[in-house]
Amino acid sequence: MPTKLVILDRDGVINFDSAQFIKNPAEWKPIPGSLEAIARLSQSGYKVVVATNQSGVGRGLFDMETLNQIHTKMHKAVVALGGRIDAIFYCPHAADSKCDCRKPKPGMFKRISETLNVELKGVPAIGDSLRDLQACAAVGCLPMLVLTGKGEKTKSEGDLPEGTLEFRDLSAAVDSILKETTP
Repeated sequence: MPTKLVILDRDGVINFDSAQFIKNPAEWKPIPGSLEAIARLSQSGYKVVVATNQSGVGRGLFDMETLNQIHTKMHKAVVALGGRIDAIFYCPHAADSKCDCRKPKPGMFKRISETLNVELKGVPAIGDSLRDLQACAAVGCLPMLVLTGKGEKTKSEGDLPEGTLEFRDLSAAVDSILKETTP
């Protein structure tokens, strides 16, 4: 039985994405049902971790203080609904950097495994882009594609990791996770 952990991408899964990046707390707007879905996971005993590429920091579009303000807004919005995000892991590097943490590389997922001292095999990881799914599949997570954000485009382009499950949105993915674990 995998650890009761779910790993979520942020932009396009929890909140609406933007081609111009989410550069400040005012631009961070949750996708309907996503915060409630996170609350349902928390209330069912799951740890919820966010793994997000945030190259806007590396590109100088916003600073760490602003990223922290965006994440504080997200945390408070989830808490207001009775949920919790246990940790946020992010890659602040620009797309052309040689880091190991930027998805599709698996470094961020390895850090989650080491930091939380958990085995990631079979852990649901929910994303809207191919790079999210590739990074999670590289460490044995269960790739789950949502059709929000870039999800429709990702699905139409194909070449998804083997065993990728598809869902309308985060709420539908969480329904499936909770159904699987309910006795």
